[in-house]
Amino acid sequence: MQLRPQICRWHTYTNLDELSRAGAQRILHSAREAIARNGRFSIVLAGGSTPRQVYELMRTGDTDWSRWQVFFGDERCLPVDHPERNSRMAAESWLDHVAIPSALIHPIPAELGPQQAAAAYAKTLASVPEFDLVLLGLGEDGHTASLFPGHAWGAEPDSPPVLAVLDAPKPPPQRVSLSASRLSRAREVMFLVSGAGKRQAVADWQAGKNIPALAITPPGEVDVLLDF
Repeated sequence: MQLRPQICRWHTYTNLDELSRAGAQRILHSAREAIARNGRFSIVLAGGSTPRQVYELMRTGDTDWSRWQVFFGDERCLPVDHPERNSRMAAESWLDHVAIPSALIHPIPAELGPQQAAAAYAKTLASVPEFDLVLLGLGEDGHTASLFPGHAWGAEPDSPPVLAVLDAPKPPPQRVSLSASRLSRAREVMFLVSGAGKRQAVADWQAGKNIPALAITPPGEVDVLLDF
């Protein structure tokens, strides 16, 4: 099956501070446009270390937080309060400090285990045919969300929206991830990529090598923010 090609716009910044400011501004701009367009803004959050500074800057964002709806791209199968949970990082750095109604924040219930959590989150996503903005990161191996090289990415259009990951190469092995096809159902996709250790992954990506990041193919262009 022929998949839609990915078209990237590459944005280079001098350091993580500059990248983070640009990322926060872009998120707020996307929110303003979405709220003006249809009265709401749906965003998928990335985990990992790079987005944290962006999230901290978002605390002072000028926006109508009551119009936001927050989802997550992936989660580790750990207890709810575990420090390595993406939902906890996002809450501590940003979400606990703004007035988004709790009913509009949708963490992945990964504490239930990968299969049960994937099934539950697929039901949560059923009411959102398209996200306004998907945030993603990039690993040194080219992975994004919890889609890893050598594993199923769910890139085909008929793939399930949420995948149970049982054997991730990074701990913990059990995770839950939105599939590449579901992450691609977005008006905008933005990658936040920081750290010289990711240069080779970016080079592979730009060369068209088949890494998970290349499988994210929204109808529009993909914005990639780099600090190297």
